[in-house]
Amino acid sequence: MSPEGKKLLNIIILGFGFMFMFTAFQTCGNIEQTVIKSFNSTEFHGSGYTSMAIIYGVFSASNLIAPSVVAVIGPQLSMFFSGLLYSLYIAMFIYPYTWSFYTASVLVGIAAAVLWTAQGNVLTINSTDSTIGRNSGIFWALLQFSLFFGNLYIYCAWHGHVHITDKDRRTVFISLTVISLVGCFLFFLLRKPDSECSSSAEATEPLLQEEPCNNTATSGVLTSAVLSAVKACKLFITREMLLLGVSIGYTGLELTFYSGVYGTCIGAMMRFGQDAKSLIGISGICIGVGEILGGSVFGILNKRIGFGRNPIVLLGLVTHIIAFYLIFLNIASDAPLAPEEGTDLEAFITPSVGVALFCSFLLGLGDSCFNTQLLSIIGFMFHDNSAPAFAVFKFIQSIMAALAFYYSNYLLLHWQLLILVVVGFLGTITFFKVEHMASSSRRQSDYDSI
Repeated sequence: MSPEGKKLLNIIILGFGFMFMFTAFQTCGNIEQTVIKSFNSTEFHGSGYTSMAIIYGVFSASNLIAPSVVAVIGPQLSMFFSGLLYSLYIAMFIYPYTWSFYTASVLVGIAAAVLWTAQGNVLTINSTDSTIGRNSGIFWALLQFSLFFGNLYIYCAWHGHVHITDKDRRTVFISLTVISLVGCFLFFLLRKPDSECSSSAEATEPLLQEEPCNNTATSGVLTSAVLSAVKACKLFITREMLLLGVSIGYTGLELTFYSGVYGTCIGAMMRFGQDAKSLIGISGICIGVGEILGGSVFGILNKRIGFGRNPIVLLGLVTHIIAFYLIFLNIASDAPLAPEEGTDLEAFITPSVGVALFCSFLLGLGDSCFNTQLLSIIGFMFHDNSAPAFAVFKFIQSIMAALAFYYSNYLLLHWQLLILVVVGFLGTITFFKVEHMASSSRRQSDYDSI
């Protein structure tokens, strides 16, 4: 296989590994607040929103050490062990206890930082400036198939259920745990890409380090770990990353909204009928369709159709504003905070299932527009410092997601939507500024090479 083909295969394997893992985890996040409300046990006092706030809060702090972990044990093992902790969190719902719920939340926060830093590292070392957009799109599209498969299963399993029984819960979470473990073991299929110093014999070895030709001593590895942490701190205060931070922060806020809050809102709408609970699964599928479409068109085909990044990000903002406006009209303001019995309040129009699912599609499409272009521009501008750069990316995203999950416990829907609109608008402006800087840098590089 050619070196380019081997790199593309690594991207596809990476995408499938994440697809299996997040088929389980994103489905878990989408339904956990609804599941918790239905618990028969009076000894469990956890909150899905609080759990997610803990996960993303620990996630943000752990990004400071994640580059060091990836530098010491390599991206492949980093993703595998992180995946095991994701599986542990999902398995906790089979026999839930408050203490194990929040302990697992902390462990997943640490695992998430390492997992996504390693993912960015693998994506970057298997890409060039000319393929980073394509590879980001391929990875994103495969990852978002997780929303389709996981939520289709939830719809089939819960169709017609008004109340989620203990048996229903255990069946679902045992299945999700097995699916997550499959994704973990797929990471062992990754192979290191060919480099100038690699031989054909080395080409079949696992992808363990970004620079596999250097057999460093333990002291050298530890030095590399310290340097990675220092680089992450330095990158965080660069002008480019500070500007991108607003865009990245917006993706954290809307991640919280579409992956947790919106599904809960749909499940709480009594006026959607007895199938409101199963509509959570259909909503997740629609989000997944939007994510896959966006990842495919604006990631894989972006270079062929010559759009560039700015129009795609602008499209993401427009689709999100349309979705937020329709949600404001269609969903009752108290839906995020409603009890298991739901709410029978109306917003400004008669609640429509069709409008609710169309909004789910728009949320997914807009999210893919932002994320594929952020992955692309960070991979381009920080190619030589990919692990620290993606650690900073996830640090900002996760701390904003944690903040959003926290305020979701208290704010009515219309206030949450207002925050999303304001931050999304500001994030689009700052992205345009950084894209202009990247274009100038590219033109200067082309001029210097003449």
